[in-house]
Amino acid sequence: MNPMFYFLLALTAILATTANAGGPVLDIEGNIIFGGSYYVIPVFFGADGGGLTLSPLGNKQCPLYIGQEPSEANMGIPVRFSNWKSRVGFVPESENLKIAMDVKATICVQSTYWWVAVSGMPNVKSLIAAGPKPEPAKDSSKSFFQIKKDGDSSNGYNIVFCPNDKDCIDVGIFVDKDGVRRLALSSTPFPVMFLNSTDETETSFKKTMSII
Repeated sequence: MNPMFYFLLALTAILATTANAGGPVLDIEGNIIFGGSYYVIPVFFGADGGGLTLSPLGNKQCPLYIGQEPSEANMGIPVRFSNWKSRVGFVPESENLKIAMDVKATICVQSTYWWVAVSGMPNVKSLIAAGPKPEPAKDSSKSFFQIKKDGDSSNGYNIVFCPNDKDCIDVGIFVDKDGVRRLALSSTPFPVMFLNSTDETETSFKKTMSII
């Protein structure tokens, strides 16, 4: 068959995939997120704490779970986004993707991709844990998340877990008996913004926070 036919067929598939992609996710300054490393900070400063971090559960050092810094002055550990299906260059809204904490090593010697895990605690069914890199063919039901626009804030978003790509559950905050703030599946969203983790941006943000 004519090689041009296969070229046009492939081009059509790429254009169709791109057309179905959501709009670009924006950072706190309104810039399109193409990749890189970003702090996840709450839209509402103060009592809502700071950025994200890794924390153990109970008396066990491992595995680690995704938590939140108690102080707004601490931006915590940034994250990276990857593996969205559309071939657009930017991080898209409302599309399954992987999220990982951008840290070189942990005490548990493990990767830090986000997973939904059974909590084993009362009052909360599922926590967000750190774990190995998911395999799309078999792990999508527990390890893929979406970023959706939060209608109540400018450049604010909600992170959601969509096990079947449509029936989504918000990722919110659960405070355990020890006062540790943890990411968990919740009926209440945790509106966040994304801040580029470059040194210049971080310094500028801290100056702004000191004024506030």
